[in-house]
Amino acid sequence: MQLESGGGEYRECDVLVIGGGPAGSTIAPLLVEKGYRVVLLEKSRHPRFHIGESLLPANLPLFERLGVAGEVRAIGMEKWAAEFVSPQHPMPQTFHFADAWDKSMPYAYQVKRAEFDAILIRNAARKGVEVHEGCKAKAVDFLPDNSVRVRARQENGRELEWKARFVVDASGRDTFLANRFQIKHRNPRHNSSAVYGHFAGASRSAGQAEGNITIFWFEHGWFWFIPMQGDVTSVGMVTWPYFMKTRGQRSIERFLHDGIAFCPALAMRLKEARLINQVEATGNFSYVSERTHGSNYLLLGDAYAFIDPVFSSGVLLAMHSGLIGAETIDTCLRRPDEAAAALKHFDHLMQHGPKQFSWFIYRVTNPIMRDFFMGPKNIFRVKEALLSVLAGDIFGKTPIWRSLRMFKLLYYFANAIQPRRAFMGWRRRRFNIRRVDDPALNATP
Repeated sequence: MQLESGGGEYRECDVLVIGGGPAGSTIAPLLVEKGYRVVLLEKSRHPRFHIGESLLPANLPLFERLGVAGEVRAIGMEKWAAEFVSPQHPMPQTFHFADAWDKSMPYAYQVKRAEFDAILIRNAARKGVEVHEGCKAKAVDFLPDNSVRVRARQENGRELEWKARFVVDASGRDTFLANRFQIKHRNPRHNSSAVYGHFAGASRSAGQAEGNITIFWFEHGWFWFIPMQGDVTSVGMVTWPYFMKTRGQRSIERFLHDGIAFCPALAMRLKEARLINQVEATGNFSYVSERTHGSNYLLLGDAYAFIDPVFSSGVLLAMHSGLIGAETIDTCLRRPDEAAAALKHFDHLMQHGPKQFSWFIYRVTNPIMRDFFMGPKNIFRVKEALLSVLAGDIFGKTPIWRSLRMFKLLYYFANAIQPRRAFMGWRRRRFNIRRVDDPALNATP
């Protein structure tokens, strides 16, 4: 339906989705399947560059559900394991997903996000979503009749307006609604920045291990090393604010190369490599919003919160939020008397994912936790449970929780019998995450 509103176009839909990344391109077609009129606004045009190229095994069932499994397989580099390299330990540690509790998800993919995100949004359009690329949401009004009016502007300057029964914020790090409501905050328990680029000619592992992600820890944070198809390897430095401040007058590209030099194991892998794109930087990497929803809106994926990419959880959490978001909106619109319970359940699941990953993220720099990672034991099946977390298998019925509780008890016990080492690790982390205001944290190339 299209009406006139103040001289501009005024349209109606059931659900309006802001953002065409993995979260928005998941929830939109699922809602169309349920019979809703769905509009999706994406400020950019696909394909466009994005980081977050390493997927998890738990993503694969979602690809099947959306009907894109074959397309993702065609662009993906198979990832059968995650490797961790620590300068304090003599040997790397490799976690094979096939050794997780559930043996049915033994691999994942590494993908160029430009290609991957394009597959998802094109699929949404094929399924009947009204997709508008190059169309940026500019304002939102929550009306007395419990509907939502969203105003947007196309690249040519043309302004469009929709009235929707429900709005979904899947805008990622733009955090459209959280910024409007002023409910987005720095995460007080974590604080990091990232500098990243793509390389050709990087040295990779042989055979099936070629596509494995490698995490290189170094004194000032950690690096990701993500092999993809076409001799492209994504390399990113995730580091603490104090180290970003040391950039000074150096370019972001020079700063990344200098950071790599601090990590000899990674520098060796990149000895013959060359940079093939423009290095980019992202500051204030970790944040959280005060709430996940209202009576007629949801915040999905990174639009709600982001912690740290060390366990490659971003795309999984985004797509899963789209899955549960579709069920939640369907309940709210079809059975309003059950809306409160559905929104409460949505809130619980939205917080569940970041909570499970963040417990490890907040502690992975602790030298005692580092020992656990670099020399895992399967007593009480804790290694299998840890692998299940690394695989993203935290939303199903896999019975990992008793073993995870045991893992945490073992960790706390190890801290209790090594109090000085535990204290020094805690103090170092407090130093690392302290806020440092400096232009370098929001640097551009």
